[in-house]
Amino acid sequence: MIYGIWTFCAALLAFIISAVTGKFLIPYLRKLHFGQTILEEGPKWHKGKQGTPTMGGIMFIVAIVVVTMISTVIYAFTGADLVNSFFADIPRECMFIFCGLGLAVANGFIGFIDDYIKVVKKRNLGLTAPQKLILQFLVAAAFLAVLAIAGYGTTTTIPFVGKVDLGFFYYIIAAVAIVGIVNSVNLTDGIDGLDGSVTFFACVAFMLIACVKSYLGITAMSAASAGACLGFLVWNFHPAKVFMGDTGSLFLGGLVCALAFAIDMPILLIPIGIIYIAEELSVILQVSYFKITHGKRLFKMSPIHHHFEMCGWSEVKIVGVFSAVTAVFGAIAFALAYFGA
Repeated sequence: MIYGIWTFCAALLAFIISAVTGKFLIPYLRKLHFGQTILEEGPKWHKGKQGTPTMGGIMFIVAIVVVTMISTVIYAFTGADLVNSFFADIPRECMFIFCGLGLAVANGFIGFIDDYIKVVKKRNLGLTAPQKLILQFLVAAAFLAVLAIAGYGTTTTIPFVGKVDLGFFYYIIAAVAIVGIVNSVNLTDGIDGLDGSVTFFACVAFMLIACVKSYLGITAMSAASAGACLGFLVWNFHPAKVFMGDTGSLFLGGLVCALAFAIDMPILLIPIGIIYIAEELSVILQVSYFKITHGKRLFKMSPIHHHFEMCGWSEVKIVGVFSAVTAVFGAIAFALAYFGA
């Protein structure tokens, strides 16, 4: 009972903070003229979104950080008296929560720099790809280094297999996976409500898995993340009144990675993040096919959500279908975690 109330309160509080913050943040972003610049190569009908305030991801960043910190403090200092059976390993879980928030916030800060260059310095492309990748790998390395210093090894849990020790390769694979997913989430932010909706269902999946694994702190963090995404969608669902910007999308990328590592099953990023991965693969395939065929295109436009737009799908339909796919694969991930333990 306490478990469910705790989770619900975390989600509700994060939703309220995120939604209410938008009431004040959006007019402030308009006042600062922090508007989105729509690139020429995008769908022509997106030109109508020119000038929509960006960097709105600050809304859910504030909500997630505040609620997670509050719930973790309560968890660490009073949890053992509430539900003893859930708190045998408090230091380990708190470490993952704080490190996970650090991973998400650091990636969000990279996104903030990128957005700042775009909207203030008027350089449409922001940070260069090499600059962004170097910063992202440094953040991923710092995250993994802190966990290593704290005594966490190189093992990972694979459903129906159990603990697998990858040795030194764990760090290489983990760093590449983190940077890859962070950028995949960034690519998913291309139409109104898409990234927030997909990430909402991803966070719900992580919440359910953390719950059955008795990680109350991670459950609350996942619930807060889902609630904050919903609060943001109040303002971002079509027609969007604000965009999350790279500030928000890179933060969300770090967040989903943090949740996957916190439950000790980063491999579940594959099913839960199936849409993110499809978005990134569509770009890789498009670019590769274009180069190999000297100018031909595999998709009408990439990332893949733009292909469906060009096929006549509405933004709302794309969000609905992609969210449903995430929900289904999230359920598959839950089954793998539950039955494959």
